[in-house]
Amino acid sequence: MLLIDAHLDLAYNAINLGRDLVATVTEGRLRAIETSAEWRDHAGTLTTTWPEIRTHAPAVVCGTIFILPEAASTSLEGAAYATPEEAREQAWAQVEWYGQMAAAGHCRLITSQAQLEAVCAEAPPYGPPGLVLLMEGADGLLAPDELGRWHAAGLRWLGPAWQGTRYCGGTMVPGPLTALGIELIGEMDRLAVALDVSHLAEESFWQALALFRGPVAASHANCRALLGPDQAQRFLSDAMIQAIVERDGVIGLALYNKMLVNPWDERKESVALADLVRHIEHVCALAGSTRHVAIGSDLDGGFGLEAIPAELNTWGDLAKIGDALQDAGWQPADIANVLGANWRRWLGRALG
Repeated sequence: MLLIDAHLDLAYNAINLGRDLVATVTEGRLRAIETSAEWRDHAGTLTTTWPEIRTHAPAVVCGTIFILPEAASTSLEGAAYATPEEAREQAWAQVEWYGQMAAAGHCRLITSQAQLEAVCAEAPPYGPPGLVLLMEGADGLLAPDELGRWHAAGLRWLGPAWQGTRYCGGTMVPGPLTALGIELIGEMDRLAVALDVSHLAEESFWQALALFRGPVAASHANCRALLGPDQAQRFLSDAMIQAIVERDGVIGLALYNKMLVNPWDERKESVALADLVRHIEHVCALAGSTRHVAIGSDLDGGFGLEAIPAELNTWGDLAKIGDALQDAGWQPADIANVLGANWRRWLGRALG
């Protein structure tokens, strides 16, 4: 069965954290620094590498271009940017890394609907997984008129926010789109770059939806109603979910335990895939169907093995989500929607 994961910080892990994503997860976990308690506290134990992604086929992943602001409130580590020029340099290095991975045969860069379908419809023997580029936080763009350069390099999906950026309010930094953000939305429409609303502050979210005419989705944003008002700044309200559904969008759910239950007691075994199923079914109840929810795992996005549901050890275990849905009484076609078919449909439209 097709598996599509809409959010993986692969380049960040390779460049900022020095992880060898060409190695297996087992090999990667043997790296000396990975065994230290301090490392596990900041980055978590590795779960995702190219060989691990290739254990499931056919598969497509959205690899992020994610860079870290020097002023960010976070425990994430690695190179951070203090100026727009540094942001662009660091973001472009990630684009180049993805290009190197594709050239070496570890993935296939997808920039069109035809390329997406070639991967999704593939029969054995399967080739490498497909890769769609997704920018998480727009600070890598010096200005909106640079978007054409990034589009030419393969960028087809962009989220203006992480925490606040020069373009908009974001997680923990409330605010609307800035003048640059409004200009960027126009460039995204012109170049047919889809909008990722994950991390957008409430004001920016509604403003972006009003201005943007193209495909809209949330690559990794769980349900505010299940997490409590103290978590409101990061997650989607029911009204936001319904607005995405009205645009025929998809909500990708992340697998970080703190994004599945609140409060979380910091024990891996206290969260199960049944908790993810609660979020899936909440979106479905609001949408009236199973066509608008999927996976945006965010695995190794500042957390690892210790902070994901008990049943999961590596990225390849995402297929177990299907088992959890089956246990909850779901039918095969609806399970297929969540695991890959919904993203396949939405990405096909976004890629034109």
